[in-house]
Amino acid sequence: MLVQLRQRLQVRSTAMLATIEGGLDRLVIGWLLLAGLACALRLATSPIPHGLVPPSSISPYLLLTVMPAASMLLALRWFRDGDRLEQPAFRLARVGRWTALSRTEARRHPLYGPSGVMVSLLVGMLLNVPVRALEFLAASPALTEPVPGWLSTLHFLMSLDAVLLTSLYAVAFVAALRGVPLFPRLLVAVWCVDLAMQLVVADGVMASGRVPADVAAALQGLLEGNIKKVLISAALWLPYLLLSRRVNVTYRHRVLA
Repeated sequence: MLVQLRQRLQVRSTAMLATIEGGLDRLVIGWLLLAGLACALRLATSPIPHGLVPPSSISPYLLLTVMPAASMLLALRWFRDGDRLEQPAFRLARVGRWTALSRTEARRHPLYGPSGVMVSLLVGMLLNVPVRALEFLAASPALTEPVPGWLSTLHFLMSLDAVLLTSLYAVAFVAALRGVPLFPRLLVAVWCVDLAMQLVVADGVMASGRVPADVAAALQGLLEGNIKKVLISAALWLPYLLLSRRVNVTYRHRVLA
């Protein structure tokens, strides 16, 4: 029964992986269309006097639409032969006893490739892009001058957070899909950047002037929610990245000794 369940899950994950790999172009086009429409709707519903949106107010939403797609396209080019890149000279993942494989031996191994449970991680990274974008759109209406200093700083830092993190998660997704040896380290680095950005936003806004109590409370809830999500993701996936036989065969070219 357990063997049959594993086989069924493997078949489903393989089919989903094939769908993802075959639909990357449609994925990028769909993102540009949907993100563009969502950003246009946010601009249209923002409290802007006379309905005139200055270019400075449009740029964060334009970047949020374009940068994740551009990052994914660039990563697909950078990592075109990602599985052929050299293994790092120094291992950070040292838990367990492992035997190194050559690239050819790893590629022939039945566990090679980002299928199985790895597909869930791929989907999770991919979903991070629209989730972070929607959080930004829900919390950040377009601004016009003049605005208080704290509000200008808040909008800038939240724009930076949304654009940077959606782009980085898109790059990490492609690195995982293409079997880049440094993918586990890259994902950990993205988690660290994500956590750091929440602290940067909080410190930057608090240092920019007196923030209304209701805004400070809402901001605190949003940032704490982001931190909790990153910590939960790390707690769930870091043991898998360290110990999974598939991860070690695919990205580290090694098997249990």
